[in-house]
Amino acid sequence: MSLIPFRIGFLPLVDAALPILARELGFAEEEGIDLILVRDMSWATVADRLLYGHSDAAHLLAPLAIATTLGLGRPPAALSVPFVLGLNGNAITVRPDLAAQITTVGQPGDARAVGLRLAEAVETSPRKLRFGVVHRYSSHDYMLRYWLRGSGISPETDVEIVTVAPPFAADALSNGEIDGICVGEPWNSVAVDRGVGVIVAVTSQIWLRGVEKVLAMRTDRMNADREIANALIRALYRAGAAFVQPERLDAICDILARPEYLDNSAALIRGAVSDQITYAKGFAPVPTPDFMFQHREAANFPWVSQAAWLYAQMCLAGHAVANAQDYVRAQGVFRPDSYRAALRPLGVPLPGASSKLEGSIDGPTGVGTTQGRLILGPDRFFDGRSFDPEDLMGYLRTTG
Repeated sequence: MSLIPFRIGFLPLVDAALPILARELGFAEEEGIDLILVRDMSWATVADRLLYGHSDAAHLLAPLAIATTLGLGRPPAALSVPFVLGLNGNAITVRPDLAAQITTVGQPGDARAVGLRLAEAVETSPRKLRFGVVHRYSSHDYMLRYWLRGSGISPETDVEIVTVAPPFAADALSNGEIDGICVGEPWNSVAVDRGVGVIVAVTSQIWLRGVEKVLAMRTDRMNADREIANALIRALYRAGAAFVQPERLDAICDILARPEYLDNSAALIRGAVSDQITYAKGFAPVPTPDFMFQHREAANFPWVSQAAWLYAQMCLAGHAVANAQDYVRAQGVFRPDSYRAALRPLGVPLPGASSKLEGSIDGPTGVGTTQGRLILGPDRFFDGRSFDPEDLMGYLRTTG
């Protein structure tokens, strides 16, 4: 069988695992795809490579796919997200002396309590504290802002938020350029291992089951070749099933650690994959359930309501001006129709709805499906709020 070449751009992060495993474990090849992975060091380069046709798809920040479609900061270019590459998996890491003021170092704290103590530190600091995020249009930025705002800290006036590429996060902490960062693994663990950072919160504490990286394709490219897009989605789904198999843990971490992929320590990568997080240097790893949520409970399903929540955060941050037309376009970036079309032949559980009330599930809840049986777990926000995608303006009026 002749394989079809297909290029995916990615950054060296643990949540690039599914494209990597789809190639290395043979799932892409079994679907007729010669999967070529192109490693970059910044999200801007990954996005440019996709937009200018140097890649066919990308491991991409979910909000960046929306921002690109809306033309925020550049001419609009329609992107589609038919598959979510994972939920959560980021953390907030701060310099050790600041961590000692706001948390019990080495242990996971309550996100609300840590946030309130951070608010005290912000108020008494002789200068504005500076936090790094990986991109202006990133879930890292919006999760950090959501946590700060919910802790009584204005992201716009009380602190500074700057951009730092993930591989340089530990260096920025070490050099004193920033006081904290919200970044994906393994870069929090790198900062901890070097003794320049302490993890004070993980994003699953801020929004449990929060959307993170996605597979993004140019909409015209995906529409022109649905067959290869569907084949890729199936390969990624099978890679997700392999990712959660305990017996594959060591092999997966060894693959991800290779120089052509994350070029990092398999031991550090293992912490994120196994939900065993080392919060500070010299402390034992702590079980952190659902730190990086994968495969189960339709974790890879692109809920339109997730895109809606991200658009709401863009508006709150001043990155977008709320209007009905853009709201529809933002939600349309996530493509549950494509996910269902690709995976229906595999007989996997497929949600019947495309949108839900985000943050409203407190315990295991059965949901309607078009096939199979599906139970979703809690998806709470740390402040107890929920987000109704049918009431964007009401949400914006009561937030801030």
